[in-house]
Amino acid sequence: MKRNLSILFVAAFFIPAQLHAQGEAKKEPAKKIVVPFELIKTQHMVVSIKVNGKGPYRLVFDTGAPDSLVSGKLATEAQVFPKNFKKPLLAIFGNLGQVKIKEIELGELKAENISATVMDHPTLKAISSVTGPLDGILGFTFYARYKMSIDYEKKLMTFEPSEYVPSNMIEAIMEKMMASKSEVRVLAPAGILGLKVEKAKGDEAAGVTVKDVMPGTAAASAGIKVGDRLLTLDGRWTDTVADTYAAAGQVRPGTAATAQVLRGSEKLKLKVMVRAGL
Repeated sequence: MKRNLSILFVAAFFIPAQLHAQGEAKKEPAKKIVVPFELIKTQHMVVSIKVNGKGPYRLVFDTGAPDSLVSGKLATEAQVFPKNFKKPLLAIFGNLGQVKIKEIELGELKAENISATVMDHPTLKAISSVTGPLDGILGFTFYARYKMSIDYEKKLMTFEPSEYVPSNMIEAIMEKMMASKSEVRVLAPAGILGLKVEKAKGDEAAGVTVKDVMPGTAAASAGIKVGDRLLTLDGRWTDTVADTYAAAGQVRPGTAATAQVLRGSEKLKLKVMVRAGL
């Protein structure tokens, strides 16, 4: 009898373990989700999404954007503002600040708690006048959550969820700026250009104005001049001073970046050999 009990005990111990091992073996890989996109005249990828169950809305899918962005219209309709939200006294370009979007649906893909900026971007307005309504940009805070591939011929994106949780790059930049105890601070992102840019109040045109070019720097060597209008850097928009800082931070030091500038009525593409920042 003791022997039989021992056999039963051993069987009771090993069977659950075996079932557990079988369960692990049957664990399925993360589901891949395929989503169509539209390639518009400006060669931007555009996708259709729902925000908090509202929509659909058309957004530019930009793998170079450090943040996601939604228009004031979308933000209001989809109720992305927190209950205690207060509109800033000065909303340049309709910039109403950072929000957390509860849910974004892209086809069968659902993402939660996405950081975004509420802003009526002047460049998006210009593109919309040619290609139809655009309600924002899906950037790093969305796409970095996934392993993805893009089939430009079939106009399809494939997403596979990952465990990576993207940080909010805009908040990180602002925290560094606010952490300075001095009255004046020179910011040096990963890639430093050696120029100063500005954006006048009420200036809604694309790009920023080059205010100063420091001698012997990457910008000077590339031929950028004071008064030039910097439109893009390495394919990324530079429509605000913050945009320019973020774009420079995305370029790897020691590599050549293309700066598109407007000089008078002529558009130029200049090669800038970006140097390491601090």
